[in-house]
Amino acid sequence: MHCPFCQHQDTRVIDSRVSDDGATIRRRRECEACGERFSTLETVELKLPAIIKSDGRREHFDARKLRHGFDRALHKRPVSEEQIESAVRSVVHQLRMTTERELPSRRVGEFVMAELRKLDHVAFVRFASVYRAFEDVADFREELDRLERDLPGEGQLPLLGADVVPFDKHAEKGKKR
Repeated sequence: MHCPFCQHQDTRVIDSRVSDDGATIRRRRECEACGERFSTLETVELKLPAIIKSDGRREHFDARKLRHGFDRALHKRPVSEEQIESAVRSVVHQLRMTTERELPSRRVGEFVMAELRKLDHVAFVRFASVYRAFEDVADFREELDRLERDLPGEGQLPLLGADVVPFDKHAEKGKKR
């Protein structure tokens, strides 16, 4: 490892620690020439499949795009950072386990939807509405019906809670402000 300060070729490892999730090793190093200390992170590099977009283009898998998709679907939802990171790791793990060199983006979207369905039903419907290109309210209703039929929703906020009263704009007209 080259020293980032003086570019000397020999550095020695002073300390090594495994990260909390066990996926990286943090090494504290010291340059033998200038004595400066610095840290490095060592991770396993696995080749993830290329993603085939719907228009036929091929892209390298980008975990930042994956995380951005989760963040947008889960915006202002009661889901912790740890849960989001776990879901992202799960999708990346599923991609690694396919052992294929190329995957259609649709398959990645299905992995994401499966994780969102476990995390938060509202985020799932948000993502599905864009991913499946819902055309009208009937498409939303159909997806909500399927979701309510398939999952009991243990531990999640209800999609349409019993305490939620639908807004009636005609009833509001009679009230004075």
